[in-house]
Amino acid sequence: MVGMMGAGKTAVGTAVARLLAVPFLDSDEEIVRAADRSIAEIFERDGEPFFRARETEVLGRLLKGTPCILSTGGGAFLSEINRGLIAEFGVSVWLRADLDLLWQRVRHKTTRPLLRTENPRETLRTLYEARRPFYQMAEIVVDSLPSYTVEDMARRVVAALAARPDVLEGE
Repeated sequence: MVGMMGAGKTAVGTAVARLLAVPFLDSDEEIVRAADRSIAEIFERDGEPFFRARETEVLGRLLKGTPCILSTGGGAFLSEINRGLIAEFGVSVWLRADLDLLWQRVRHKTTRPLLRTENPRETLRTLYEARRPFYQMAEIVVDSLPSYTVEDMARRVVAALAARPDVLEGE
């Protein structure tokens, strides 16, 4: 699962994993567990470049492990190395949501270090515009609408995966 913060990668990914009876993993959670710090603390103490390096290490390990649904951090797919790992060992699914929907979902969260700015909505817009060309490289795109529930999105993702003969065994 790739996409912006607030796109639903964790919530939808968890539901997809449940529908497919496979494990769900979240690369950000794996980084937090390994560092014994929050992402915000890692950013503050060690900086974004350090975090991105750990993110690539964790993605490489998780992608080579047991088949699963893997939620990546919002910036993970920007890295050419990470996109290559995902293409080699998995299938990228972009949960595409428009800026207004993303803002509705993240505006009250305090766990987003990149949005700790004077104008977080403008920061989100800037990130969205900068990241969209990278997300467009994903192999599968599933659009999110405000009216869709997490379960609706999960079913849409499973249907998109099932349309690919090389992805789901026995589906």
